[in-house]
Amino acid sequence: MKFSVEQFRDWEHKRVTLVGMSGVGKSFLSAKLRGDNWFHYSGDYRIGTRYLNEHIIDMIKHQAIKVPFLKELLRNDWIYIKNNIRVNDLGPVLSFVGKLGNPELGGVELGEFIERQSIYRQAEIDAMYDIPHFIQKAQEIYGYPHFINDVGGSLCELDEPGVMDILVENTLILYIQVTNKQQEDVLIERAVSDPKPLYYRPEFLHEHLQIYFYETGLDYVAQIDPDEFARWVFPRLFHSRLPRYDAIARLGYTVTSEEVDQVGSGRDFMELLETAIARQKDAA
Repeated sequence: MKFSVEQFRDWEHKRVTLVGMSGVGKSFLSAKLRGDNWFHYSGDYRIGTRYLNEHIIDMIKHQAIKVPFLKELLRNDWIYIKNNIRVNDLGPVLSFVGKLGNPELGGVELGEFIERQSIYRQAEIDAMYDIPHFIQKAQEIYGYPHFINDVGGSLCELDEPGVMDILVENTLILYIQVTNKQQEDVLIERAVSDPKPLYYRPEFLHEHLQIYFYETGLDYVAQIDPDEFARWVFPRLFHSRLPRYDAIARLGYTVTSEEVDQVGSGRDFMELLETAIARQKDAA
């Protein structure tokens, strides 16, 4: 959706999709707005509770069944396993995605990793197609006048045109941009110091896995230290995503991560959105 400042002010029920790299403040900003009449739709929370829930529970059962004591309890339905995901703690989703590498070091072997990546991609697509339904629920059931869509950092990797069509038709796209190398270095260093499971486009994964083998002299995924590969690949993934986010930004408006840091209330956020709209109009 595109607006003039006046049209935006007259838009009774604001609906905004926040996009940007992991760590730029999307979820932090969304949490702030929740107390100011904004319904917080977390894409990753929807993925974990709706589209990956059974996969996550099956993954846990697969490990638990290896323990004779737990196997007996599970087979007789004397215990049950629950996916206790929370909006501010997406651990079960990350555990399902996993890290590529030696299973003895906590990694996931290549075939299973590729399958999990495919399942996660489809889950993220499905969660974005749920947006119109949740916009309606937010207003009619929960009584929230405004809607904030907090999407994962891998949105730009999906290569699914229908997803962007849904977001543009139903929300204002707001790209949170990292504007200088110092900020980029901070985000990269944060990810490298505490490597997390990530989604990779299949082409990106294949290309960079071959480069990693060449640089390290390794021959098989089973030889890879999962954390070391995650540390090595993240800066390359980060920079590969920048042009993809630039393309998404052209569908909406752009603010900087510094501007987002200054938002302390719903009113501040409205003013920031007006600034972004006015700035794009002036640039045109």
